[in-house]
Amino acid sequence: MARLLRGAPVAAQLVEEVAERAAALAERGTVPTLAVVRVGEAPGDLAYERGILKRAERCGVAVRREVFAEDVTQAELLACVERLNADAAVHGCLIFRPLPAGLVEEALCGALAPEKDMDGITPGALYGVFADRTVGFAPCTAEAVVELLERSDVPLEGARVCVVGRSLVIGRPVSLMLLSRNATVTMCHTRTRDLDAECARADVLVVAAGHAATVGTAAVRQGQTVVDVGINADPVTGALVGDVAFDEVEPIVDAITPVPGGVGAVTTAVLMRHVVEAAERALTKRVDM
Repeated sequence: MARLLRGAPVAAQLVEEVAERAAALAERGTVPTLAVVRVGEAPGDLAYERGILKRAERCGVAVRREVFAEDVTQAELLACVERLNADAAVHGCLIFRPLPAGLVEEALCGALAPEKDMDGITPGALYGVFADRTVGFAPCTAEAVVELLERSDVPLEGARVCVVGRSLVIGRPVSLMLLSRNATVTMCHTRTRDLDAECARADVLVVAAGHAATVGTAAVRQGQTVVDVGINADPVTGALVGDVAFDEVEPIVDAITPVPGGVGAVTTAVLMRHVVEAAERALTKRVDM
């Protein structure tokens, strides 16, 4: 039976650390503040927002909600982002995506100040990930994968890591973040020739393909650690499942994340850390001026 890498204990550690840092900021008169920009009432967005509000309360982070109807114009959203950029009381911004049809997501992401980008959506923040420099913040889910591995004592230095998925949200940034930990990283995708063989060679397998059951028994072996980032609805039961065929893979590998209860539980805690760190940077900059 594999060791289950549950996200809750890791998230609890992060929340405790972040709350201490937020309290120290509060003593200096600064309340870390996150602005959430949401368009429409999509159930997934509402659930994520509720999770953010609960986690923020525990961390000592204030949340400002900027909610718009689905018929909002591009100009109205851009004006909101520009206002948040200029507001010194707002330290971070999270824009819920995807946006409704007719809105140009790239333009909105590009308008956000990199130092207030909490989820790695701006060119400046992504540059920081690719160049391994502190410019903005990495995508929260990608960083949550690394946190979960490191805090679960999974060796990364010198390890063979296979990442299945090449999106800018998870696949590419997590590959580079693992590379910076001195792992040897192979990036694959659903069109990789002999994907199963590439996966089976890895010591650590990170799956973010966006398709249920992309990874089955032919892609894994004994001794592996498997991180499943996928969230899919089972077409028959409606239950949430990952990109890994958990029931088939779990008896084979050494460690695996459950879905739900794995990486997702860490993501909002990473978001809170980003907000607090952004507030710390802003305060330091203000003192140095």
